[in-house]
Amino acid sequence: MSVARRREWIDPAHHCLSIAAQCRLLSISRSSYYYAPVPETEETLALMRVIDAAFLDMPWYGSRQMVRHLRRNGHDVGRRRVRRLMAKMGGAAQGSNDAQHRWKAVEGGRRSTSGRARVIRTRSTESIPICCASWRSSDRTTSGART
Repeated sequence: MSVARRREWIDPAHHCLSIAAQCRLLSISRSSYYYAPVPETEETLALMRVIDAAFLDMPWYGSRQMVRHLRRNGHDVGRRRVRRLMAKMGGAAQGSNDAQHRWKAVEGGRRSTSGRARVIRTRSTESIPICCASWRSSDRTTSGART
């Protein structure tokens, strides 16, 4: 359940439970209860419009290339700010990702016939390409040294 929904359940006028106790029971921090989001400034909104227009022309631009493009056009911005704004707008560069690298994975002692790397999906948004499958857990002793 979202924090916003749990925040609605808190009754500031409750006669037995304080706001802190209610926040603990609902597993949200007190700062989340009191937080009021700050709207983006007009300058940031104008920068977002510029980023959006440039992204429509060059959808393969990531945050680093977008920063270079913006600086060439006279905007003094940093990469982290551009990355945050692009993520907020839902822009992600089209093109290469880990699954599209030309590494060939070794599957069962042979190279992959698909020409694409096997990729382990982790719980996070990252992918880990497997480029060498010669290491096996049975090759290691309990102390971690190779036999």
